[in-house]
Amino acid sequence: MSPHTKLISTFSLLIGTTITISSNHWMMAWTGLEINTLAIIPLISKSHHPRAIEAAIKYFLVQATASAMILFSSTINAWHVGQWDITQLTNPTSSILLTTAIAMKLGLVPFHFWFPEVLQGSPMTTALLLSTMMKFPPITIMFLTSHSLNPNLLALMAISSAALGGWMGLNQTQVRKILAFSSISHLGWMTMIILYNPKLTLLTFYLYSLMTAAVFLTLNTTKTLKLSTMMTSWAKTPSLNAALMLTLLSLAGLPPLTGFLPKWLIIQELTKQEMTPAATIIALLSLLGLFFYLRLAYHSTITLPPNPTNHMKQWHMNKTTNPTIATLISLSVLLLPLSPMILTSI
Repeated sequence: MSPHTKLISTFSLLIGTTITISSNHWMMAWTGLEINTLAIIPLISKSHHPRAIEAAIKYFLVQATASAMILFSSTINAWHVGQWDITQLTNPTSSILLTTAIAMKLGLVPFHFWFPEVLQGSPMTTALLLSTMMKFPPITIMFLTSHSLNPNLLALMAISSAALGGWMGLNQTQVRKILAFSSISHLGWMTMIILYNPKLTLLTFYLYSLMTAAVFLTLNTTKTLKLSTMMTSWAKTPSLNAALMLTLLSLAGLPPLTGFLPKWLIIQELTKQEMTPAATIIALLSLLGLFFYLRLAYHSTITLPPNPTNHMKQWHMNKTTNPTIATLISLSVLLLPLSPMILTSI
């Protein structure tokens, strides 16, 4: 891929995301989503491998269908209400159509099948964009329309996503697929709380993006794609692998790491809303995710292959760790212990 194409695609991603998150008009939000879809496709298929081309086509078909549903939903709502304001979503049919479309764009259950396959066919940096930045515009639309969405449908999709995201990640050996199911599971937590405390959904998304970026960039540095290759990376970058273990445990939501904060606050908010059964179910379902995070952490630090390297000091020859990765890992692990006052401002 030429540098100019990459620059144009990246710039278009920034423009599309900015247009969607800053607009109140349905047509402008839809335009931003379309720019995003068209901009990410060259980044998915840049290796020209058949799997990458297949991933790009799958992504395009799903996103085009979801965008058409958003346009259809907003048109029906404008027909009944008489305006195109995103916050004025009052028609029940439009609400259900929009919920379905956003679920398709995010990869919520039962529209999740495309997401692991697309991530598996994408390069590591593009997979990071798909898991974080590309989810921000749909979550923003869901945030703006949260007061009009169907609570039963959202709760069903949230619990199903938390369950299937954990369950289907158990038997995976490809790291990108494991992180895809991790993303689906986290989206379940965000969807569960959006009706009761939308700001908490955004906080969860920001912290999830922070931790996921740290994991993806670390794996990209160590060139890790499978669990078997993860075992060999300890001899090359032991300190980075130790930090990766802590980041994975933070992503699992273990105290006192950063990832514990959103889960703690979501369970607390659900309990306040007298939804103790839902809080109990979603907390128990997070144990499924904990298993494969522990599996990743175990492979990255504790397990060593019989002959790890031909050269005992091979890791000395590697380039130094990017400061961005060091900053992201520090925030992913130490944000909650270093700033307990964040709890009083939510």
